[in-house]
Amino acid sequence: MKLERHPALNSEFSMNGRRYCRTIHFALVLVILLGGCRSQKAPAGPTVQFTKIPPAAQGGRERVDTIAGRVTGARPGQQIVIYARSGPWWVQPWPDKPFIPIQADSTWGTSTHLGFEYAAMLIDPGYNPPPTMDVAPTQGGSVVTVSIVKGTGAPQLAPVKPLHFSGYDWEVRTISADRGGLNNLYGADNAWIDASGALHLRITKKGDRWSCAELEMTRSLGYGTYIITVRDTTHLEPAAVLSMNTFDDWGGDQHYRELDVEFGRWGDATSKNNAQFGIQPFYVPGNVAPFALPKGTFTHSMHWESGRASFRTVRGSTMQPGAQVVSEHVFTSGVPSPGQERFQMLFYVVASEKYPLQNENEVVVEKFEYLP
Repeated sequence: MKLERHPALNSEFSMNGRRYCRTIHFALVLVILLGGCRSQKAPAGPTVQFTKIPPAAQGGRERVDTIAGRVTGARPGQQIVIYARSGPWWVQPWPDKPFIPIQADSTWGTSTHLGFEYAAMLIDPGYNPPPTMDVAPTQGGSVVTVSIVKGTGAPQLAPVKPLHFSGYDWEVRTISADRGGLNNLYGADNAWIDASGALHLRITKKGDRWSCAELEMTRSLGYGTYIITVRDTTHLEPAAVLSMNTFDDWGGDQHYRELDVEFGRWGDATSKNNAQFGIQPFYVPGNVAPFALPKGTFTHSMHWESGRASFRTVRGSTMQPGAQVVSEHVFTSGVPSPGQERFQMLFYVVASEKYPLQNENEVVVEKFEYLP
């Protein structure tokens, strides 16, 4: 028995079939177009690769290594600039020799001081790299592209001398460092405790260079009140500076969480002020409060809380009510929040053409206190 569709059904089937064919045709065209778009990718931009990565190690001028790599897509005139991170990002190998040429085979290489991380920047002609950066370099402007890599192996820290002072454990620096515009030596013998428990810091001569003192607490304390009692500092030469501050090697985004109580004339013998309170960056107006400190022993306090850092200096060895206040200042703008900062003390030499350091210098810190 032959079955036949109703004429109306035949007509509907024919219309639906044409619709179905048009749908399939449209889908095929769409697939072809999309496939064509995917196959026409935009050309990739320049890239910088590493072929030799130095170890991960605390920076200093004592140790250097080689860093090398390859560039793809570089244009004529472009060069490489390298930064190594140890605290700040330091341009390599020296601030006056920052540009690394790209060879004919697209490779590059240079010596570098060690750091925990390394950044390679492809830069256009005319770029002026700063000696240091607080945060990692980024792409933009004359910086065509940036590649950042961690140093190889477990991080290597510089050797230190342990010291116990005022109930806390500290580490004394033993390698050189850039501070105050000079590359100073730092020696373990320049910090010691006397029979009364006071801390002595000194600057001594080692050959034709000055050897300085730096010690850092082994743990972070965070918000609270930091109190330091220091004997007379008016005898210091203009180029000798004592800095007592919080510092976070990994806190570049908050200016290393540095809050300072400092003593010295920063190389200027004519300055009437020989002490200051400060937060970083120091070049921002209002971030430094200088004052004149007379002869004698003084106690200096820094109360650090959210959005506020209050400093005070009083005469004598205690911060008792009624003590004579020599100077006080409150910062409420740009105050950092806690991170991995540690309290440190540095006694070092600054650059000074008119008044370079002539003799060994020494300061005595009677005690350190912390109140949460």
